[in-house]
Order: sequence, then structure tokens, then C-alpha cells
Amino acid sequence: MTFSKRSAFLAILLASVAVPASAEQVFNRIASFPVAQNLPKGEDKATSSEIITATADGNTLIYSDAPGSTIGFIDITDARAPKAGGSIKIDGEPNSVAAAGPKVLITIDKTEDLTKPAGQLGVIDIASKKLENTCDLGGQPDSVVVAPDGTFAAIAIENQRDEELNDGALPQLPAGELLIVSLKNGVPACDSIKRVDVTGLATVAPEDPEPEFVNINANGEIALTLQENNHVIIIDSKTAKVTGHFTAGTVDLEGVDAKTDGALNFSGKLTAVPREPDAVKWLGTDRLVIANEGDYKGGSRGFTIFDRSGKVLYDAGMTLEHEIARHGHFPEKRAKNKGIEPEGMEAAIFNGQQYFFVLSERGSMVAVYKDTGGEPELVQLLPSGISPEGAVAIPGRNLLATANEADLGEDGGARSHVMLYELAEGEKAYPTLVSKDLDGKVIGWGALSGLVGDAEKDGTFYAVSDSVYAMQPSIFTIDATKKPAEITNVVRITRNGQPAQKLDIEGIALDGKGGFWLASEGDSAKLVGHGIYNVNAKGEIKTEIGLPSELLAGETRFGLEGITTTGEGDDLTLWMAVQREWKDDPKGQTKLLSYKPKSKEWAAVRYPLEKAEKGWVGLSEITANGDHLYVVERDNLIGDAARLKKLYRVSLKDLKPAKLGGELPVVKKEEVHDFLPDLKNATNGYVVDKLEGFAFDKSGKAFAVTDNDGVDDSSGETLFFPVNIKVTN
Repeated sequence: MTFSKRSAFLAILLASVAVPASAEQVFNRIASFPVAQNLPKGEDKATSSEIITATADGNTLIYSDAPGSTIGFIDITDARAPKAGGSIKIDGEPNSVAAAGPKVLITIDKTEDLTKPAGQLGVIDIASKKLENTCDLGGQPDSVVVAPDGTFAAIAIENQRDEELNDGALPQLPAGELLIVSLKNGVPACDSIKRVDVTGLATVAPEDPEPEFVNINANGEIALTLQENNHVIIIDSKTAKVTGHFTAGTVDLEGVDAKTDGALNFSGKLTAVPREPDAVKWLGTDRLVIANEGDYKGGSRGFTIFDRSGKVLYDAGMTLEHEIARHGHFPEKRAKNKGIEPEGMEAAIFNGQQYFFVLSERGSMVAVYKDTGGEPELVQLLPSGISPEGAVAIPGRNLLATANEADLGEDGGARSHVMLYELAEGEKAYPTLVSKDLDGKVIGWGALSGLVGDAEKDGTFYAVSDSVYAMQPSIFTIDATKKPAEITNVVRITRNGQPAQKLDIEGIALDGKGGFWLASEGDSAKLVGHGIYNVNAKGEIKTEIGLPSELLAGETRFGLEGITTTGEGDDLTLWMAVQREWKDDPKGQTKLLSYKPKSKEWAAVRYPLEKAEKGWVGLSEITANGDHLYVVERDNLIGDAARLKKLYRVSLKDLKPAKLGGELPVVKKEEVHDFLPDLKNATNGYVVDKLEGFAFDKSGKAFAVTDNDGVDDSSGETLFFPVNIKVTN
């Protein structure tokens, strides 16, 4: 065989056994760890996880909890089953951590008077989990970072301003600075500290620099952000000299929702917004990326990539905020105040690909970008806990961890969590629902509180939003055949041509004429009435039906939580679920109300609620299918405390409602489905409390949706998912 023939034969052979192209590698959350598990036995108090680091072997996470004055440890030897590693009590507020070989460095704020800032650098031995030593820093520290080669650490001394003094106006001395300290086997030499003067550089209050965040590249160069001063500085660690600096500049923004007005409207403009960076990360040795949180007079809601001279190579503008809005995570209550607030960042190389991660404090999301050297590629948005503050990448294990600072346990909300994500081949578990732009405009959404299937199209559903968006009550069309499911259209609910006010829409049903029946949960304290509304296909209210006086005599704010229909023509009956007991109900029972539009007759039955171990139990949805009414019954508990999220059904033939004011029959219910496994396994997050929508499509396929409260004291996560139940009549 000649050489050319052998080559041709070899090529054919190799082609015949070629390995198929590998599947896409994506990040998915694999575990969530509530840091309250690190509290001593018998102790229950608010906790927080803010800045996070990892040991060299990647098996232990270490986070700072400034409000709790502790440093916490998490064993992630099995990353899918993190274990509490205990905590160390610190005298002062530990606000940043950085692993350094066998040690972990912590910055400790000891300031009691902002005019006399004080702080320390602490050294904890990781093996013994003991604080071994401290170095006095002579000022109030913020972040600490260890150089890639482990020979030194850089510390940002912020000496922060008093936001109540002269409305927080700068300057407010003493000025901040940067410190460089030598390390040996992770131990700092306190007498080696070099102080870098960074005054006189910024265009904003140059005499009062307020360093915020530091990062160090492979050449030992330090990048330092002055957040309030809107400035970035580069320092040579060997000489402790400033080698470059530049203003972070301003940006003009279009397509902004800058009004906190109960509506999502991305059509505004903002001009000359100072970027005011928080976190900074090197991308190699010649480029920097900053998170433009803003803290003084700015915050451009995105991030920017610079070269080392300060030239803007890329600015995210509104692209990140718009994408977060498409995911249902835009924080309407923060619209007028910096929106999604990008704050923390991480950067790392996974499998040869440079990534960087942008943490949205208010949107509670982690944006995953591939660094292309030019315009970065947004590849994912990951669900986080409430207010992600810090992140650490562990490329050797294909892991990313985030620390989420908010703890709402005292109010029955989610605790502070550390969350773990893994990069692996597979499909993206989140989002489960996104919106498609309509006429070139972003459809913002959230707080989905009721669901109904289309009568003609399989896989088509309609959802309503509740009073979070009081100035923009809406009906969304969902295409459940897509993955993730897609919001493809929105109809606004109007009264006399204006957005209908004083509504809290919690239920939706088809009216058989192209329009909808809507149920509004009232609250007399807010002058919102309980009622039923019939709207046409354009969302225009055509009929308003208030509840009868004999029913309202016993009202509470826990009113109508769903609506459905049975029968047709003159026999059409509307059925509504009342969330909890009213004043005229026996304890542990609520009502299913019926109303006949033709005769205007009201009637009801009583529905027996499960007993709540903690919190309360109520109804959150009702839908008719075949010969039954299906009802979602749930508690108001979240995370590990959640006990009841179930679907029950009541036979229509056994439904014999009685007139109001007299004895009401109690119905029998049958358990159909337990949602808790669905909610636990959906994205490996904590169980959310508000499962509020459930419906069948034309073919009988069932879907459920959770209410994210409009990202108000919520992680913003919405789960829209198929429910595998066997429907028998």
C-alpha cells in the first residue's frame, strides 16, 4: 500500500470511530446550604454569609458573617451534600476572608466612631479553626486578597463615610489607603506592612479616597476600586507605587425602568451615570472588569471591561438588567435606586475557558460570561439566594460557590445560604420561564399568582400577576412547549382605558368568549375590595362583581386565591377558593364559594384544611378538570421548614353548595400530588413557599407555577414545571 493510500485509509478509519461532539457544558446548582446550620446547638439568631473563599484543596468553604461576628466553615468534600463545619467567634466585624495556604486571613472592622476608624487583619489556622494572631491595620478595612503566588496580601482600607453626615457628602476624612503585607506559609508579617497613598488621584473628592475592592494579577499588580470616587488604580506590589489610574467614567442608559411605581416599564433614559465600581477582577494581566454597583451618586446597573490605561473595551449598558428582567428577577421596588445593583464578581479559567461571574445583589442572580477577548458572551443566569455578596470559583473541581447575605428568618422568609454550582455536560435547569421581547421591548414579569390552560391550544397557558405590580395588572400568555417555557404576550388589565387600580389578582379562568374571569383578593386596610372581574380579550374590564354583604361581614385579608368555572350557558358556575378561615368559619375550615352569573346566586361549601405545625395553612389555587375541582393547599413556610405543598381534589358530584348565612356542608377531599419533592429537586435550591398557580392544558397535561413576590424579600426564583399526575374521573 502506498503512503497516499495508507493516509486515505487511515483518514477513513479515524472518521469512522470519531468521538461525537461533546454536549454543552453548563453550570447548574447542585446544593444549597443554610448557614444557620453553623449556629451552636440550641442557638437561633440571624446569620449572614458575605465574602467567601475556599481552601487550596477545594474541600472547605470559609465565609464571613459580619453581623454575627463569626467566620463560618462548610465541608464540601461531597459538594452535593455540604456539611456544617462550625464557626469561630470574632471580636469585631469580620467583613472579608481570603485563604492563604494553611491559613485564612480575615479583615476585622473595629470601628466605633467613623472619624476614628480602626481594624485588624486576623489569621485563622484552618486545621484547628483557631484565631492565632492579629495585625493592627490603623484603619477600617474592607476587602483582602492574596496574591496568586501566595507571597503577599493586599488590603483595602476604606475608612468609610458617614451616610447621615451632610447626606453622606464627600469628603469625610480620614482618607482611605491600600496596604500590602508579606506572607510566609499564609502567615502575615505584621511589621512588613507597606502603606500606599492613593489620595490626589480621583476626580471626585481626591483628598478622601474610599477603597472598596482589590484584586491581584499573575504579575503581582494590584487593581483597586475607589467606589464613591468612581476611580480605578493600579499598583506595583514590589515597589508599592501607583503605576496607573483612571476614572471609571459615566455612561448613558436607554431602556431603563427608573421609577418605583408598581409597573415594569423599560423605556426611560438616564444620562451621565457614574459607574462607581464595587468589585474588580483582572482578565489576564492587561484587562480589568468592574461591577458598577454605585453607592454614592451612580451605579450604571451593569459592568465594564477596561484595558490597563482606562480605555473602555466593553460596557454592558442595559443588557444585563434587561436579561434579568426577562428571567422575572427585576426588583421593581429598587427601580429608582440602581436597579439590579451588580456588586460582587469572580473570574476563573474552567477547562481552558476564561469565565467571569457578575453578582446582582438586588436581582439575586449570578450572570455567567465567557470572556472572548472582545464582547463577552452571556451564557447563563443562575438563581441565587437573596442578595449574593461574594463568590469563589474552584476550577479544579468545576465548582462555583456564592454567599448570599440576607437572612429573613425572623419574618418567616429564607435564611442566608451558600449555594454551590457545578460545571458539567447537561441542560440548564434554570430558568424554567423566560419572556420573549414584544415589538422590540422587554416584557418584565414576576409575582405570577394564578394559572389557566387555553381551551383550544395544547401547551398554552395564561398567568396573572398580583398586587406587586399594582399599576400594571397583567395577563401573560405562556408557551409551555418551549424549554424553558416562554412568555410570548402580555395583555394589560384596564378600566376605562387606564390601568385598573385597587386589584390584587390571584386567580384566572377562561370565560368561553375569548376573555377571562379574574378573582381579586381584597384587603380593606389597603382599600382593595374582594371581587370578581370579567375582562375581554383586550383586558378591558366589562363586569365587576363584589362579594355579598353577608359574606363580607366576616372578611379578613386572606380572600379569593383562585377561580375556575363549571358548566356552561345558564348553568355556568364560578368557583372561588378563599385562602384561609374568615371570622364566620370554624377553625381549620375555609370556603369554596360558588356564583352563578345568570341568576346572581351565591353559595358555598366548607373545605377542611390540614393542620399547621407552624405558620398557617391555606388554599392558593382552584381549577376544574373533568369531574373534579383541584385545589392547591400549602403552608406559608420556606426552606427546611416547609411541610405542606399538596394538590387535592373534590368530586363535583359531591359538591352541594348551600346558601350563605346558614349551615354549610363540609366537602371530602382526596390527595392527588405532593409538590414538595418537585420543589426540592427542581433546581437544588431551598423550597419556596408560594406555590400559587396550577392548571391543565387542553390535553390534560398539568403545570404549576410559583409566585416570586416580585423579588421583594425573595430570591426571585420562579418555578414553572409540569406536574405528573394521573387524572381519573
